[in-house]
Amino acid sequence: MVLDEKDRILIAALRRNARESLVGLARSVGLSRSATQERMRRLEREGVIKAYTVELASRHDPAVRAMIAVTFEPGFRCKQVVPRLAGIPEVVACHSLTGSIDLMVNVSCDSNATLNRIRDMVASVEGVATATTHIVLATEWARD
Repeated sequence: MVLDEKDRILIAALRRNARESLVGLARSVGLSRSATQERMRRLEREGVIKAYTVELASRHDPAVRAMIAVTFEPGFRCKQVVPRLAGIPEVVACHSLTGSIDLMVNVSCDSNATLNRIRDMVASVEGVATATTHIVLATEWARD
């Protein structure tokens, strides 16, 4: 799907505030409320907009964020490992990679002790050869 200028303006407005009223979004885009609503429905239907999210205030952010770089044992692939990680609530994302690391596992949790427990769980999954933990010190900026 090709996005036009109005689509890009609408998406940018939603990135700034996914809770913006339809009237406010229409004002930003320069369209009527009904035209903006139809445009949003089309973007959702086409899979451009997959979800509306909540960004938590810093006092509600997890105390510890980390990335666990995982390599697989020979013969193992994501389809065998990732389903076992999906059941760990603190695992918020898994990204398959090219290169020497097979999988990057993003973790958000309440303490280093919890991170250590999760790291042990990840390392014990069948097919995982190594699990190297990288604690996030700061998020300089993020765009989802």
